[in-house]
Amino acid sequence: MERLLALVFAGVFAATASAQSNAFGEGGLLFAPGETADLSEFRWKKRPVVVFADSPNDPAYIEQMELLRARPEDLAVRDVIVLSDTDPDARSPLRLKMRPRGFMLVLVGKDGGIKLRKPFPWDVREITRSIDKMPMRQREIRERKEAEGVVIQ
Repeated sequence: MERLLALVFAGVFAATASAQSNAFGEGGLLFAPGETADLSEFRWKKRPVVVFADSPNDPAYIEQMELLRARPEDLAVRDVIVLSDTDPDARSPLRLKMRPRGFMLVLVGKDGGIKLRKPFPWDVREITRSIDKMPMRQREIRERKEAEGVVIQ
Protein backbone atom coordinates (compact mmCIF):
# COMPACT_ATOMS: atom_id res chain seq x y z
CA MET A 1 0.00 0.00 0.00
CA GLU A 2 2.84 2.42 0.85
CA ARG A 3 4.43 1.73 -2.52
CA LEU A 4 1.15 2.54 -4.26
CA LEU A 5 0.88 5.80 -2.34
CA ALA A 6 4.44 6.71 -3.30
CA LEU A 7 3.63 6.11 -6.97
CA VAL A 8 0.45 8.20 -6.70
CA PHE A 9 2.37 11.06 -5.08
CA ALA A 10 5.08 10.81 -7.73
CA GLY A 11 2.42 10.98 -10.46
CA VAL A 12 0.89 14.05 -8.88
CA PHE A 13 4.30 15.72 -8.62
CA ALA A 14 5.11 14.89 -12.23
CA ALA A 15 1.74 16.19 -13.42
CA THR A 16 2.23 19.40 -11.46
CA ALA A 17 5.69 19.87 -12.91
CA SER A 18 4.44 19.17 -16.44
CA ALA A 19 1.63 21.64 -16.05
CA GLN A 20 4.17 24.28 -15.06
CA SER A 21 6.69 23.41 -17.78
CA ASN A 22 7.27 27.08 -18.60
CA ALA A 23 9.02 27.40 -15.22
CA PHE A 24 11.21 24.36 -15.89
CA GLY A 25 12.39 24.80 -19.45
CA GLU A 26 11.64 22.63 -22.44
CA GLY A 27 9.82 19.56 -21.16
CA GLY A 28 11.81 19.64 -17.93
CA LEU A 29 10.44 17.77 -14.96
CA LEU A 30 11.23 19.02 -11.51
CA PHE A 31 9.83 16.10 -9.46
CA ALA A 32 10.33 12.42 -10.26
CA PRO A 33 10.09 9.13 -8.36
CA GLY A 34 13.44 8.00 -7.01
CA GLU A 35 12.76 4.27 -6.87
CA THR A 36 14.03 3.62 -10.39
CA ALA A 37 16.37 6.58 -10.83
CA ASP A 38 19.94 6.00 -11.90
CA LEU A 39 21.93 9.10 -11.04
CA SER A 40 24.25 8.61 -14.01
CA GLU A 41 21.43 9.72 -16.33
CA PHE A 42 21.58 13.17 -14.70
CA ARG A 43 25.37 13.58 -14.72
CA TRP A 44 26.44 16.94 -16.17
CA LYS A 45 22.76 17.81 -16.85
CA LYS A 46 20.94 18.08 -13.52
CA ARG A 47 21.57 18.48 -9.80
CA PRO A 48 19.51 15.79 -8.09
CA VAL A 49 17.99 16.55 -4.70
CA VAL A 50 17.00 13.19 -3.25
CA VAL A 51 14.42 13.09 -0.47
CA PHE A 52 14.21 9.84 1.49
CA ALA A 53 11.63 8.84 4.08
CA ASP A 54 10.31 5.58 5.46
CA SER A 55 6.75 6.59 4.54
CA PRO A 56 5.01 9.27 2.48
CA ASN A 57 3.23 10.15 5.75
CA ASP A 58 6.49 11.10 7.51
CA PRO A 59 5.97 14.69 8.77
CA ALA A 60 9.53 15.66 7.79
CA TYR A 61 8.96 14.30 4.26
CA ILE A 62 5.66 16.16 3.91
CA GLU A 63 7.27 19.41 5.13
CA GLN A 64 10.26 18.98 2.77
CA MET A 65 8.08 18.39 -0.27
CA GLU A 66 5.93 21.43 0.59
CA LEU A 67 9.07 23.56 0.90
CA LEU A 68 10.34 22.34 -2.48
CA ARG A 69 6.98 22.85 -4.22
CA ALA A 70 6.73 26.39 -2.85
CA ARG A 71 9.66 27.69 -4.95
CA PRO A 72 10.07 25.50 -8.04
CA GLU A 73 11.44 28.32 -10.22
CA ASP A 74 14.49 28.77 -7.97
CA LEU A 75 15.25 25.07 -8.29
CA ALA A 76 14.63 24.96 -12.04
CA VAL A 77 17.08 27.82 -12.68
CA ARG A 78 19.75 25.73 -10.97
CA ASP A 79 18.95 22.58 -12.99
CA VAL A 80 17.60 20.72 -9.95
CA ILE A 81 15.53 17.57 -10.21
CA VAL A 82 13.85 16.31 -7.04
CA LEU A 83 13.78 12.54 -6.59
CA SER A 84 11.77 11.07 -3.74
CA ASP A 85 11.89 7.59 -2.27
CA THR A 86 9.45 6.68 0.50
CA ASP A 87 9.59 2.89 0.31
CA PRO A 88 12.51 1.39 2.23
CA ASP A 89 11.31 -2.16 1.46
CA ALA A 90 11.84 -1.63 -2.28
CA ARG A 91 15.62 -1.33 -1.74
CA SER A 92 16.06 1.04 -4.66
CA PRO A 93 19.53 1.65 -6.11
CA LEU A 94 19.52 5.12 -4.53
CA ARG A 95 18.75 3.68 -1.08
CA LEU A 96 21.44 1.06 -1.44
CA LYS A 97 23.99 3.68 -2.44
CA MET A 98 23.11 6.43 0.06
CA ARG A 99 21.88 4.29 2.98
CA PRO A 100 19.38 6.70 4.57
CA ARG A 101 17.98 6.08 8.03
CA GLY A 102 14.51 7.54 8.19
CA PHE A 103 14.21 11.00 6.64
CA MET A 104 17.20 12.31 4.71
CA LEU A 105 17.79 15.05 2.14
CA VAL A 106 20.75 14.58 -0.20
CA LEU A 107 22.10 17.16 -2.64
CA VAL A 108 24.04 15.64 -5.54
CA GLY A 109 26.16 17.77 -7.84
CA LYS A 110 26.16 17.66 -11.62
CA ASP A 111 29.38 15.65 -11.36
CA GLY A 112 27.47 12.92 -9.51
CA GLY A 113 29.17 13.55 -6.16
CA ILE A 114 27.21 13.89 -2.93
CA LYS A 115 27.51 17.52 -1.84
CA LEU A 116 25.50 17.43 1.38
CA ARG A 117 23.23 15.28 3.53
CA LYS A 118 20.68 16.61 5.98
CA PRO A 119 18.58 14.59 8.48
CA PHE A 120 15.90 17.31 8.58
CA PRO A 121 13.98 19.43 6.03
CA TRP A 122 15.81 22.28 4.35
CA ASP A 123 14.27 25.41 2.86
CA VAL A 124 14.78 26.09 -0.87
CA ARG A 125 16.73 29.21 0.07
CA GLU A 126 19.26 27.11 2.00
CA ILE A 127 19.49 24.56 -0.81
CA THR A 128 20.02 27.21 -3.49
CA ARG A 129 22.66 28.98 -1.40
CA SER A 130 24.59 25.71 -1.15
CA ILE A 131 24.28 25.19 -4.90
CA ASP A 132 25.34 28.76 -5.67
CA LYS A 133 28.60 28.22 -3.76
CA MET A 134 29.59 25.29 -5.96
CA PRO A 135 32.36 25.99 -8.50
CA MET A 136 30.32 24.63 -11.42
CA ARG A 137 27.37 26.87 -10.53
CA GLN A 138 29.72 29.86 -10.22
CA ARG A 139 30.95 29.12 -13.74
CA GLU A 140 27.35 28.84 -15.01
CA ILE A 141 26.56 32.26 -13.53
CA ARG A 142 29.68 33.80 -15.12
CA GLU A 143 28.88 32.26 -18.51
CA ARG A 144 25.29 33.49 -18.35
CA LYS A 145 26.41 37.02 -17.49
CA GLU A 146 28.97 36.99 -20.31
CA ALA A 147 26.31 35.83 -22.75
CA GLU A 148 24.09 38.72 -21.61
CA GLY A 149 26.96 41.15 -22.20
CA VAL A 150 27.64 41.96 -18.54
CA VAL A 151 31.29 42.79 -17.87
CA ILE A 152 32.76 40.64 -15.07
CA GLN A 153 35.93 41.69 -13.31
